[in-house]
Amino acid sequence: MKLIIAIVNNDDSAVVASALTKENFTVTKLSTTGGFLMVGNTTFLIGTDDDKVTLAKKIIEKHSMTRTHSVNTTESFGRGFSDGALANDVTVGGATVFVLSVDEVEKY
Repeated sequence: MKLIIAIVNNDDSAVVASALTKENFTVTKLSTTGGFLMVGNTTFLIGTDDDKVTLAKKIIEKHSMTRTHSVNTTESFGRGFSDGALANDVTVGGATVFVLSVDEVEKY
């Protein structure tokens, strides 16, 4: 048994959840916030058999898109403006996936 923890951009979360449930994965969604950009994410908790991990990861990868996001910086404060001092483009989205072994599962 494995526990998959997948952190997905909020923009992709509905599509990822739908695709996973269509393949009969049981999914728990948690609303989370990333520490770098402080934007919303969805963290999925997926308990599954070892032989289904690859399928779950493929589904998550297929439906988690990367995109470019402009981030404001504070590097120009007190020094005047310079090229690129106010915003930098960073790639966001995609997914971060952790796969953990589960020793025991109990449902009450």
